[in-house]
Formats: sequence, C-alpha cells, structure tokens
Amino acid sequence: MRISPEIHNTADEVGRVAAAIVADGIALANQQGRPFVIGCPSGRSAQTTYEHLASEVAQRDLDLSSFVIALMDEYVERDGDGFRAVPAHLPHSCVGFGLREIVAPLSLAARHGRGIPEANLWFPDVTAPEDYEAKLTAIGGIDFFLLASGSSDGHVALNPVGSAASTITRVVALEDTTRRDNLSTFPTFRSIDDVPKFGVTVGIRTIREQSKAVIMLALGEQKQEAVRRLELADAYDPLWPATVLSECRSPRFIIDRAASALLKTA
Repeated sequence: MRISPEIHNTADEVGRVAAAIVADGIALANQQGRPFVIGCPSGRSAQTTYEHLASEVAQRDLDLSSFVIALMDEYVERDGDGFRAVPAHLPHSCVGFGLREIVAPLSLAARHGRGIPEANLWFPDVTAPEDYEAKLTAIGGIDFFLLASGSSDGHVALNPVGSAASTITRVVALEDTTRRDNLSTFPTFRSIDDVPKFGVTVGIRTIREQSKAVIMLALGEQKQEAVRRLELADAYDPLWPATVLSECRSPRFIIDRAASALLKTA
C-alpha cells in the first residue's frame, strides 16, 4: 500500500514527533511489565529522534531497564575465509555509534539504576547472522523499527539493490552507491577507498516480519528522490529496497520540508 508522508518544517520537528511516538511505546511497555524493543539505524536520519528521545526519557522519568536496542547492521571486513566486525572504537562502527549516540545519552537521561543494561544493545553476530532472527522472534519482535532510505540507491540498513523480499540477516557486499552515501554519513572517511566493502545486515523479511510498527525518517534535500520513490511505492521493489515500508505493519513516513520538494502535494 502507498504511504503518504507526514511533512514537518524542520529535522528537529521530525525528531520530536518520532521520539514522542517511541516514548509512548516505552511507557506502555513499562506499564505492561514487558520489554520494549526498538530497531535502530546509525547515521544522520535518526539523530534528532535519538536526541529528543533522551529529553522524553528525562521529562517522563522513563525506566529503560527493559529497553532493548536492536541495531540493524554493522560494517565487516575479511578475516581469512570469513568476516569480522570492524572494531567498535572506529567512528564508522554501527555498534560504536549505538554505544555513543544511543545508549549513553539515553542512560544519562534516565534516573540512576534505570538506564539501558549493556546486554540490551543487540547487533547481528557476523559469525552466525541468522541467529539474530531467532533472538528477535524469542523476545516477541520489534515494537518500532526506525528506518532510513539511502539517498542514491534506496538501500535500507545495508540491503543492496536487488535484495529479495525473502532475505534475512546475512553478510552482504556493499554497492559503491551505498559506500558513497556513507562518505557523508561518516565524515572521517577520506575517500570511498576507506569505506568497508562488506556489512552484516538485517534482511528485508526481517524488517517486514519482525516489526510491529515502523517509522521511515527522511531529512534534508539529499533525500528528495528517496521520498518521491517511497511515496509512489505500493509494494516492495527490490530496485529500491526501502520500499519495504509499503509492506510493513503500522507504517508511518515522517519527513522534513527540505526532503519534500519533489512531492506534488508538498
């Protein structure tokens, strides 16, 4: 089904709206005495959401001790015949991003003893990526999956163009278009040669079937074509993997004014 975007004036407003939705979910899960699981991308699209979520945690005095962060992906590199995750201390590590930009500020915003346990930052194990599916299923799936679309090729997480609808968590080779997008996501990359060529990522089926609700975020002029493609999609198109949005349960598509210029209704 086609999903109409909700347009807000600024990236800050988008983050405020998305954070309030997530905070409502955390509060409800706490009332029900169950974990709350959020699927998280790294990078710029969700940055304002994470910032405002910290404010919501402080203002509402939310308990994050049962809050689980399920990262979508991580860069990996060759290790003999297999792969290994890049070290978490590197600026482009998704796990490092999760620790620095999500776990640390949210735990700081919570009262002492109510922060996010270290074990509640989840990410795919590159040596057994398919085990992530079972782990997510065992906890009851993902309450909210925050999504973002690649600017130039529509990748979602690290799923490249051509990813089948049936794909699950796996190691993938990264398209040059995806790697170029990440030059701006991680400014410490000096050139495309610095960007890893492989990643471990949740699959299209993972996003579609594990999520109870999704929020697609799009910010800035560089996301105008992505927004246009997503607004027109009425089914999953492997040529633009972020169109999985159209087949997810309880989808919302939240963008800022700068990203909306190619929409006829903007």
